Amino acid sequence: MSTEPAPAAAAPEPEQAPGPDPPAGGGEAAEHRALVLTGFGGYEKLKVQARRGAGPRPGEVSVSVRACGLNFADLMARQGLYDRLPPPPVCPGMECAGTVRAVGEGVRDRQVGDKVMVLARSGLWQEVVNVPANQTFPMPEGMSFEEAAALLVNYITAYMILFDFGNLRPNQSVLIHMAAGGVGTAAIQLCKTVENVTIFGTASASKHDSLKESGVTHPIDYRTMDYAEEVRKISPKGVDIVLDPLGGSDTTKAFNLLKPMGKLITYGVANLLTGQKKNLMAMAKTWWNQFSISALQLLHQNKAVCGYNLGYMDEEVELLRSVVAKLVNLYSQGKIKPKIDSVWPFDQVAEAMRQMQEKKNVGKVILVPEAPKEESKKAEN
Repeated sequence: MSTEPAPAAAAPEPEQAPGPDPPAGGGEAAEHRALVLTGFGGYEKLKVQARRGAGPRPGEVSVSVRACGLNFADLMARQGLYDRLPPPPVCPGMECAGTVRAVGEGVRDRQVGDKVMVLARSGLWQEVVNVPANQTFPMPEGMSFEEAAALLVNYITAYMILFDFGNLRPNQSVLIHMAAGGVGTAAIQLCKTVENVTIFGTASASKHDSLKESGVTHPIDYRTMDYAEEVRKISPKGVDIVLDPLGGSDTTKAFNLLKPMGKLITYGVANLLTGQKKNLMAMAKTWWNQFSISALQLLHQNKAVCGYNLGYMDEEVELLRSVVAKLVNLYSQGKIKPKIDSVWPFDQVAEAMRQMQEKKNVGKVILVPEAPKEESKKAEN
């Protein structure tokens, strides 16, 4: 999923890097704001910069961005731990939502004014993006731009993990780590579309009331309890499905928690993140404790281990489109609804990242090019 945002990065003052050639019709290339990762490290490595962009190329659409999703992969990318992001300086961002402002030659299924969700490998944290039309998805009726920016990455991930790999069925049990986060929230809602699913969810104690309201049967405080022991107190045989975004020794614990015919789906290595900057000790510990099993060992265990990374699904356009169609249908039926934790303007990207990295969020953290109107009014008073 490549994206072609305006490729030239420039500091807002005093010099400006050269941009692309002006549009074929003549005139100056338009300037817009973008979040740029200037190097690997702490929150300060993300800067708002000015960029110049041309119109969409054949097969592309140009989108005025209204909201962007912040994902755990973006936190890892800032530290240089996510290999799907090009080297800095680069504009991050895997998902956004906005309005089509122009269409390139050959585009027939999008029109100016269409409200769309956008999925890409990177490059979407900008006021204006040019992307292939097949990386855009129409927003369902009644969905806000913030909700649209919270749907694609988290809900595609949760859906494919639970149903394509996990084959979730009625009367089964699921362990969801980081249950109050974006993927966790999506997974809980999707579990509720299946009859009588028992949900174990790990999160800090302050989030347990929210988890219970959302449908988690058994919230577990991973900070003060051994979640594996807590699961076995309630379900001695373990669970049918474990969603593992943690990695390291937690993957081994997850495998051991599976019932016969159970499925472990690993989709992240959150244990690598222990602070603002890359922690070599945490990396060494995580990789040293990484789960490993041979095919012969699996044969005797009657369990399955699956790996999922949406960032490597670039070429699976039709597959992803079919999943999004199912998600839009579920949204339209009122069965799923993205939960927004907080909305931050581009200028406050450091605070937004801190909100997620310190695990304060319940739901999705959203970035917007400008401050939300409510905050603007507060600032004026």
